[in-house]
Amino acid sequence: MGIYKIIDIVGTSEKGFGDAAKNAVIEAGKTVRKIRRAEVTKFDVKVENDIPTLFRAEMKISFEIER
Repeated sequence: MGIYKIIDIVGTSEKGFGDAAKNAVIEAGKTVRKIRRAEVTKFDVKVENDIPTLFRAEMKISFEIER
């Protein structure tokens, strides 16, 4: 039986929300091992001059704690 930890992360992309979420998990995976789930909790967009310029995906990821 494993023990899991949950942390909050934020990914960004100039392309869209899907890429923002994907970027968040990929970057987290560089320092966190055994990621099991990722849940998007919030989306938002940075807007400049009435144009969306940066998409953000706030997420919770869970990963197994190694013993």
